[in-house]
Amino acid sequence: MTTPTDPTDKAQILAEALPYIRRFHGKTIVVKYGGNAMTDDKLKKSFAHDVVLLKLVGMNPVVVHGGGPQIEQLLARIGKKGEFVQGMRVTDEETMDMVEMVLGGAVNKDIVTLVNRAGGKAVGLTGQDGAFIRARKLMMPSKDKPDQFIDIGQVGEIESIDPSVITSLEAGGFIPVVAPIGIGAEGESYNINADLVAGKLAEVLNAEKLVLLTNTPGVLDENGKLLTGITPRQVDEMVESGVLSGGMLPKISSALDAARSGVRSVHIIDGRVPHALLLEVLTDQGVGTLIRNK
Repeated sequence: MTTPTDPTDKAQILAEALPYIRRFHGKTIVVKYGGNAMTDDKLKKSFAHDVVLLKLVGMNPVVVHGGGPQIEQLLARIGKKGEFVQGMRVTDEETMDMVEMVLGGAVNKDIVTLVNRAGGKAVGLTGQDGAFIRARKLMMPSKDKPDQFIDIGQVGEIESIDPSVITSLEAGGFIPVVAPIGIGAEGESYNINADLVAGKLAEVLNAEKLVLLTNTPGVLDENGKLLTGITPRQVDEMVESGVLSGGMLPKISSALDAARSGVRSVHIIDGRVPHALLLEVLTDQGVGTLIRNK
């Protein structure tokens, strides 16, 4: 049970947000939405309100979502277990059908409904809409034999992103909600890691911020301590030493690419904290790790 906030404290919180609202007015903020924030009802509601508030104060949030737990549930229903290689889901033809049903259908529509109920104008789309995410088959380099590649099925890497669909929606006052499914040269569908889509989209849109919601407090050092501010060079060292691995690798990879490609700041934050997005964007405190582009 939460205790009521003193009116003076509320006023102080609003006053603290003002310089951030001024600084980021008219700027694009790409948010990768996943983890517990997508499965806990209270966190889902608080996330939707955060996104709508950012739009109402003049920012342009773009949501890119995952759906790992929901895909796992559907696979389990047909007696299939998910398999991962270096944090990437192995996607055969049957799994791709499940991915399209979950990401392009149920999950996407659920997020759109949540945002609209919170007072926003959300529009759901996949990379197939307007063919705005062009993809090709990803062949994963083997960790043990870098000159050999692993075929992980209909998993794609991004060839190009056409930002015009997103910018048109932003200009119309809409909040784009993007499922990470790309389209190949022959019209085939590709499952793309949502962190990588969010990172590339942030680059193409020249976003002010890329915010990645996770199930951890942020980036942790070898002792489990939260690193609140790090540089791309420090991240490289942590990957090389094995401190960062598994599901964190695609997040770190997209964060670094975005930071090096002009996105002003990348935030890896704890999506288990209510209103984590507002805390990171509109307060001095923040709730995760900040990676600056310099």
